[in-house]
Amino acid sequence: MKFLWSIAGVIGTIWLLIIAAYGYRDIPVHALKEKYGQFPSDYLSLDGMNIHFRDEGTKVDSTPLVLIHGTGSSLHTFDAWVEKLQSDRRVVRMDLPGYGLTGPFPNRDYSIEKYVGFLKDFLEAQNIEKCILGGNSLGGQISWRFALAYPEMIEKLILIDAAGYPYKAESSPIAFRLAKVPIVKSLFTFITPKSIAKASVENVYDDKSKVTDELALRYFELTLRPGNRQAFVDRFNAQSNPEVYKAISQIKCPTLILWGEKDRLIPPECAYRFQEDLPNDTLVIIKGSGHVPMEEDPIKSLEVLNAFLTKKS
Repeated sequence: MKFLWSIAGVIGTIWLLIIAAYGYRDIPVHALKEKYGQFPSDYLSLDGMNIHFRDEGTKVDSTPLVLIHGTGSSLHTFDAWVEKLQSDRRVVRMDLPGYGLTGPFPNRDYSIEKYVGFLKDFLEAQNIEKCILGGNSLGGQISWRFALAYPEMIEKLILIDAAGYPYKAESSPIAFRLAKVPIVKSLFTFITPKSIAKASVENVYDDKSKVTDELALRYFELTLRPGNRQAFVDRFNAQSNPEVYKAISQIKCPTLILWGEKDRLIPPECAYRFQEDLPNDTLVIIKGSGHVPMEEDPIKSLEVLNAFLTKKS
C-alpha cells in the first residue's frame, strides 16, 4: 500500500507540475474584446450568441464580399485583404461560432449543416440578399455547402484551400491531432500549452518566419475565450454527411479556387478535384504559400482575388 501511495503521489505531483506549466485559465470576454474586438468590430445577438463581426467599406455596394475563416482562426485572418479592399467594396466577415470572440454554439452542434444555417440567419440579419461568398478551409467548406443550399444568394464563390473532399494530410497542426485523441482531448480544454498554438500556426504556413509572436499570441489568446477550447474539441468530433462532395458539380456560379502550393493540410490535389467538378471555375495555385495564402501571402493572393472579382461572368 505504501508503494501504491508513493506512485499515486508521484503521478499527482507530475500532474500538478503539468497544470502549473501548461494550464491556462479562460480569458474573460471583456478583456479579449478590449484587445481584439474594438472598432470597426460590431456585435449581433443571434441564436443565443453575441456574434463578433465587421462590416467595412463602401455601404453602397449592394453585393458585398462575405469572408469566412477556418478552424481555430478568426475574422482577423483577412485583415490584410480588407485593408486594401474596403476602399472600393463592402466586406463583411465574422467569427464563426466556436471561434474568436463569438463563442460556442449553445447546443454544441458543430456540423456543417448547423454552420450553413447560422450563415443564412446572419446574412438575413444583415439584410444581405445576395453576396460574393468566400472562405478558407472550414470556411470554404461552409461556403460551397451554402452555395448548394441557397444558390440564389450567391453571385460568385471563392474557395481558399477549402475542405470538402476526402483527403490525407501530409501534416496537420498538433492541436488538430490532440483534439481527436480520447482522454487527451478532455485535458485540452484546460491544459493548452502556448507552444502548441504557435506550432499549429507554423504548420499551416510554408514560410515559418512569417509567423510572428504577435500573430501566434492572437491565435492562442482567442482560443482561451470561454467555451472555445471545448468547442474546438466538439468540432473535430462533429458528424456530417461524408458523401455531400459528390454534389459539388451542381454549383453553377463563377468560382475562384485559390490554393497554396505548399498546403500540407489539405493538399493541392483537392484544388484540382474542385476544378474538375465545378463547371465555371478559375484555378490559381499560389507558389510558396501554405494553407492560408490570404494571410501568408496577402499581396499575391489579393491580386488573384481582384482579377476574379473584376472579371465579368
